[in-house]
Amino acid sequence: MTSTPVPERARARPLRRDAELNRQRILRAAAEVFTEQGLQATLDDVARRAGVGVGTVYRRFPDKEALADALFTERLDALVTLAEGALADPDEWGSLVSFLEQAGGLLAADRGLRQLFMFATYGRDRVGQARARMQPLVTELVTRAQAAGVVRADLRPTDVPFIEFMLAGVAEYARDARPGVWRRYLALLLDGLRPARAGTTALPEPALTPAEMEAAMRTPPLRRPG
Repeated sequence: MTSTPVPERARARPLRRDAELNRQRILRAAAEVFTEQGLQATLDDVARRAGVGVGTVYRRFPDKEALADALFTERLDALVTLAEGALADPDEWGSLVSFLEQAGGLLAADRGLRQLFMFATYGRDRVGQARARMQPLVTELVTRAQAAGVVRADLRPTDVPFIEFMLAGVAEYARDARPGVWRRYLALLLDGLRPARAGTTALPEPALTPAEMEAAMRTPPLRRPG
């Protein structure tokens, strides 16, 4: 009995599934390796952690920048989800605090993510992507809290990323001593976000404009934490 030929597309389908499984395995391994070692980790390090040959990694991601891009997109998706979840909370103050705390926790726990966001000029340009997706959500969190009178009127949406960068910097410098100490500084900063009252210090500098914020993130640092 003559067997029916299997169409080429049907034969190729399992290979595509395997390729996607390998891609996800590599991304998980890269997240772990970059969290532990930062962006100086190599594709060889990622391949060893994933349990695949380095050639498999290169077939999916031609260089470390491409792998970092894929991880950046995943982590940006997570931050967008956090912001959207915060906006679903009708508590204007609590939703802003929740976003700052959860985003701070994400940055504090993931060294590679801290470097990707704090030094967005590493590899391909990610600044525009982050701004386009996060700025409208953060702006809404801030403006509705101000409309409710629970946040100082001179807070600007561009202040929020810098608050997160400050918390990330604390987590980076204290990672070998007590990385969770960033929560202490979040509490101090939150008191500073409350509406102006007697004794509140006026902010001596205006907030960065969105264009200035983007320019700041595009400026290469003199030294990246390693």
